Amino acid sequence: MAFDIILSQGRIADRTSGAIPGAALTAAMVGELIPATVTTVGTPSPAKEDDWSESLPQAHDTLTAISNAVANSLRQNRIPVLLANTCSASLASLPVAARERPDSVVLWIDAHGDFNTPATTGSGYLGGMVVAAACGLWDSGSGSGLRPEQVIIVGGRDIDDEEAALLQKAGVRVIPPSEVTPEAIMKATGDAPVWIHVDWDALEPGFVPAAYKVQDGLLPEQLRALFAALPREKIAGIELAEFEASDDDQANAAALGILKEIVTPLFTKG
Repeated sequence: MAFDIILSQGRIADRTSGAIPGAALTAAMVGELIPATVTTVGTPSPAKEDDWSESLPQAHDTLTAISNAVANSLRQNRIPVLLANTCSASLASLPVAARERPDSVVLWIDAHGDFNTPATTGSGYLGGMVVAAACGLWDSGSGSGLRPEQVIIVGGRDIDDEEAALLQKAGVRVIPPSEVTPEAIMKATGDAPVWIHVDWDALEPGFVPAAYKVQDGLLPEQLRALFAALPREKIAGIELAEFEASDDDQANAAALGILKEIVTPLFTKG
């Protein structure tokens, strides 16, 4: 199957300045691995510390464009590769995946559950509410349709108490880093297609910079082994988010080298 690269460059609740350029650097790296059409959506704007109720309407046009691009790719029987600044971009992509690939399992590879709602969020951060919105626990304006039992939080370890209660009640599976093996993930996904989302804070800090650092994470070789085990025919979509670029070109290059090593099996098999 062929790939389409969708690059998000509009602010979607960004609270740090490095995620938008980080997405662009990731897109350039992925473009070296695969021949793909690149669709760039959104116009950069400065990061700021605002509440989800402010950042969500600001992101409307970018989210709409992401939704349309992902839908177009899937309807052409291609694999969309969303290179996103923040996980909030998945407010647009997950409902499309649920509609167009309803039998898929979502591997939400993240240190966080992102299953808060406006009623439970303590930070007001839109990115911490994405999966809950896609599962219909609150209305983001971008749709829902994802069933909680379709979601597996991989590498989750920084989950709020109320959020944990929501995850348990909804039936979302959480696999902590110590239990993440190719065998465990293959067993959990069964024969279903897999929609892969990666927030780089899923990793142990120090490998790929992310906005949030959470100790005791996945190791790069652990995540690469998981991707190497997934057959190409199982992959329905790929999302890579939250690489926090800096002004240090050497540091960016080193991080991208690790990132490339991790994701290469997703693009070179078959």
